[in-house]
Amino acid sequence: MATETLIWLIPLPPVLAFFLIVLFTNKNKALSHSVAVGAAFLSWLGSMVVFVRALGVEHLGKEPFASSVNWLPTGDTWLKVGVLIDPLSAAVLFFVAWTVLMIFIYSVGYHNYGQPAGDHDHAGLPPHGATVTDEHGHKHTVLSVEPMYSRFFAFIGLFAFGMYTLVVSDNLLTLFVGWEIMGLCSYLLIGFWYGKTSARNAAVKAFMTTRIGDVFMLLGISFLYYATGTLTYREIFTEETLHVLATVPSGVFGLSAAGLIAILLFIGTIGKSAQFPLHVWLPDAMEGPTPVSAMIHAATMVSAGVYAVIRMFPLLSAGWHEGAPLTSAMTVVAFIGAFTAIFAATIAVAQNDIKRVLAYSTISQLGFMIAAIGMGAYVAAVFHLITHAFFKALLFLGSGSVIHGMEHGVLHTGNHKVDPQDMFNMGGLRKKMPITFWTFLIGGFALSGFPIITAGFWSKDEILADAFVNGHLTIFITLAIAAFMTAFYTMRQITLTFLGEPRTKEAEHAHETPWTMTAPLVILSVFAIGYGWVGIPEHFPLLGGLVPNWFHEFVGGTLAEHPPVLEFNIVPLLTSLFVALSGLFFGWLVYRNVQSAEQDKLQIPLLKNKYYFDEAYDFLIIQPLIWFSEVFVSKWMDKGFIDGILHLFGPATGGIGFAIRNYFDVPVVNQFLGDGSADVTYWIGKNLRPIQTGRIQQYLLLSIAVLFVVGGFIYLLLA
Repeated sequence: MATETLIWLIPLPPVLAFFLIVLFTNKNKALSHSVAVGAAFLSWLGSMVVFVRALGVEHLGKEPFASSVNWLPTGDTWLKVGVLIDPLSAAVLFFVAWTVLMIFIYSVGYHNYGQPAGDHDHAGLPPHGATVTDEHGHKHTVLSVEPMYSRFFAFIGLFAFGMYTLVVSDNLLTLFVGWEIMGLCSYLLIGFWYGKTSARNAAVKAFMTTRIGDVFMLLGISFLYYATGTLTYREIFTEETLHVLATVPSGVFGLSAAGLIAILLFIGTIGKSAQFPLHVWLPDAMEGPTPVSAMIHAATMVSAGVYAVIRMFPLLSAGWHEGAPLTSAMTVVAFIGAFTAIFAATIAVAQNDIKRVLAYSTISQLGFMIAAIGMGAYVAAVFHLITHAFFKALLFLGSGSVIHGMEHGVLHTGNHKVDPQDMFNMGGLRKKMPITFWTFLIGGFALSGFPIITAGFWSKDEILADAFVNGHLTIFITLAIAAFMTAFYTMRQITLTFLGEPRTKEAEHAHETPWTMTAPLVILSVFAIGYGWVGIPEHFPLLGGLVPNWFHEFVGGTLAEHPPVLEFNIVPLLTSLFVALSGLFFGWLVYRNVQSAEQDKLQIPLLKNKYYFDEAYDFLIIQPLIWFSEVFVSKWMDKGFIDGILHLFGPATGGIGFAIRNYFDVPVVNQFLGDGSADVTYWIGKNLRPIQTGRIQQYLLLSIAVLFVVGGFIYLLLA
């Protein structure tokens, strides 16, 4: 099969699985997950074939796999849509295919898709439709497991379709289609347990927050089409087009057209990738099942936001070259990324929910990637995007395994008030769940940037090296502090969850999860270690040149000008070693003997409550909008002004009718016709009745006769 044809087919299996499950297999759990996993496998297989073929093309950046078709007529031309596999999309397709397949397989073992109070394969839980009250006093409706199970696999199939569509697209229009499909799926899956008030609220929060970014992104797409007449990457990223966009002023804040378009598109990334100040939705997205968290944080959603801004790098950097000051748009991107990296890290150190720690970690790590793009470190940003996807998928699936094991302990003790996601209810799980522990440890060390052996070290070190060597010292220091905090809160998480002794009876009764959950963890842990070795810098001491720096050569070929290889500098290397090792050490040292949240010195209200951003947004934005809609619009405008006008029509028309009747009808009309008006009306009706036969022929003859008589009369008058 031709490679271009195969690329078109890659997104199709997951969306076909969605329709098959919804229409035909939704009553059968085994058949539903078999269809979904089979579809994920077919997309994985197609992706691997395309990736291997892409490796065989010597200059893939200049001669990518591409195919397009005419879609919508635009006057004398056509709006085309198509597929494109260049080095960037090939590398991204690789990690998407692997992480999606692992998450689908893992989801079969997870199987907790009814009420999230525990594993519904056990007895003793409330029946479907019952109302239960949790430890916080919130009432929830218990959901049936069977249809929810099939529904889950249908939704994640559609989710995967959106990401595959976005990755293989050769234009911004179909990228935006995939982008919005994922926005819909995030809403459906974050609020999957719709019986919970918190899940419904989190779904709405995610949908509305990301829509803010999407509106600006759509404006950027519209402006780009207006300025260039195309949305296809290969036509936009030509030297001539980029030069025109970089030199034509937009009239907004002194930005060029390229700068304004890039910032509008980047705001879409701020929403989708949860960057400051639109970061507030991602931690609440943990209300969905754990495989959903892994999909959002690694395989789809937030990775898509970073991919989009990386894809737009030629537009973002138009007019910039090595050694020149950053453009205005790149400066904005670098600032947002660096600030988000350290901002989210400070919040993560005070979170007790095992998944919320990872959620803020994702926000922080995405900040590293965004900062790298803003600095012009194109290859480093892509490298960290891919390594992060592998170890963050591993960590989220590992956290789901921990929660699943803890839920068995909750069911064993019957104490449903114990939160199976609170790390202070855990401890000692390394003995109870050894596979989960070792794989989680690998993922945590990769996130921390543990030297040499983990993929996270190589990708994060490259970002720090880019910042230092190119003179971005403020960004370098900011990211170094964020990296230290990352290692610290990661070791805090590992220590509280797995080390020491169990702090609750529920933790004592936790046990390892089934192979369908642990096998994906083992496979992902291989990538969390091994993927970093494809990007070892050529000048790295001892190891440089031992393994060719394939990643830099391959992905760097996407750009018209291949990014230069950085010269080795000892300062960023020593910094990476210090922040990773010291952060891990102090994380263990501080929390090795902590037994409760009360003993945690970092339970600072400001950090624990996320700098009160939710409360600030509620006070400054949500409540004023509610007041505006309920008081100003509904009470004053609708009921007061509009209804007031409508209510005037009744008395007004009544008064007009009274005036006509008393001042025109009675004194004028009746007087003119006299008392004989009734007799005249009766005579007319009496003579018309005989001709009301209902036959059309007679009405036509009568009409002709009347016209003949009237016409003859007029003729005589005129003659």
